[in-house]
Amino acid sequence: MGAHVEVMDLVAQMKAAERAFVLATVVRTVSVTAAKAGAKAIIAPDGTIVAGWIGGGCARGAVLKAAREALADGEARMVSVQPEDLLAELGVKAGESRQGVRFAANFCPSQGTMDIFIEPVLPHPSLVIFGASPVALSLATQARQLGYHVTLAAPAAERPAAVDADVLVDGFALGELHQARRFVVVSTQGKGDEAALREAAATEAAYHAFVGSRRKWTALREKLLAQGVAASALDNIKAPAGLDLGAITPEEIAMSILAEITRERRRGQRG
Repeated sequence: MGAHVEVMDLVAQMKAAERAFVLATVVRTVSVTAAKAGAKAIIAPDGTIVAGWIGGGCARGAVLKAAREALADGEARMVSVQPEDLLAELGVKAGESRQGVRFAANFCPSQGTMDIFIEPVLPHPSLVIFGASPVALSLATQARQLGYHVTLAAPAAERPAAVDADVLVDGFALGELHQARRFVVVSTQGKGDEAALREAAATEAAYHAFVGSRRKWTALREKLLAQGVAASALDNIKAPAGLDLGAITPEEIAMSILAEITRERRRGQRG
C-alpha cells in the first residue's frame, strides 16, 4: 500500500508540474510473475523508471517501447507479455497487435503472463498568442476553457488590466516557454506585426498562423524576407488564420482559429 501511495503522490506532483510521463499499471497476471495486478510504475520520456515497479526484465523492454510510442502519439495502449507457446495458440507473433492489445514474448523461466496498461500523461498543449487585439483576447479566453496553457505576448501598455492567460509577456520576446506541444498565433492587427512575426517564425511549434488578410500577409512577408527572415520559416505561417467559417466577430474568428488548431492537434487520433 505504501509504495502504491508513493507512486500516486508523485503522479499528482508531476501533473501539477506539467511534466510528461507514462503511468504503467499491471492489470492482470497469470501463473508466476514477479509483479502482481495493481503494481504501478512511472516512466519518464527518457525511459527511466522514476518510481514504482512492474517486474524485472521479462516485461521491461516491451513496456518501455510502448511507453515511448504512447508519449509520441498521446494514446494509451495495452501490452500483453506471454510465453511464446501461448502466443502461438492465439495465432499472434511478438510485436503484433490485435483488438488494441500489443503482444510481446516472455522469455523468462517463470513463463508467466502479464498485461500492462500504458497511460501517457502529457502537459496541457501550449498556445502562444502575440498581440492584445480583440481576437487575441478572445482566443486566450476560449483556449483556456479548452484546457490550453496560454501565453500572451504584447506590450503591457496595450493590453487590458485583466487578461485570461497563464503567462503574460511584456513585449514580444518570449524567453523560456511552457514545454508541451505548441501552437502559435499572431494577432497584433497593426501593432507590432513585424516584430511579432519575427519572433513567431523563430518559435518551434506544430502550427503558426497570422490573423490578417492574404494581401496584408503578402506585404509583411516581403518586408520580413528583406530583413533576413528565412523563407522556410515564413512558409510555415498560415494566413489568414483559422478555418473558413464565415466568421465576422472577434469571438467567431477566435473560434475558427481554435477549430483549425484542434484539427491539427487531433490529426490521426480518431482512427
